[in-house]
Amino acid sequence: MSESAGNDRHLFDLIRRPIVTEKATMLMENNQYTFEVDRKATKPEIKAAIEKLFDVKVIGINTLIQPHKKKRVGRFVGYKPRYKRAIVRLAPEDKIVLFPEV
Repeated sequence: MSESAGNDRHLFDLIRRPIVTEKATMLMENNQYTFEVDRKATKPEIKAAIEKLFDVKVIGINTLIQPHKKKRVGRFVGYKPRYKRAIVRLAPEDKIVLFPEV
């Protein structure tokens, strides 16, 4: 296996899933898409992965790690899982189809 193929696989593993919430859906109208990414992923790695996966041009990326929130079930207290979120802004002519027409 060549080194570039291993590097591509590493890039594909950085993007976990698209996040589909009310706010993320509103951002899609402005050509911004939200993804859950690996916590150790950097902005250049996320940009390279999105451009390679979806064949689009990325203009900017904002990242944030969700705060540690308590979750209570009865008398037991735990924490919600933390994850890193990336909001990706695309060039005006590009688009990612998350919901294909049926």
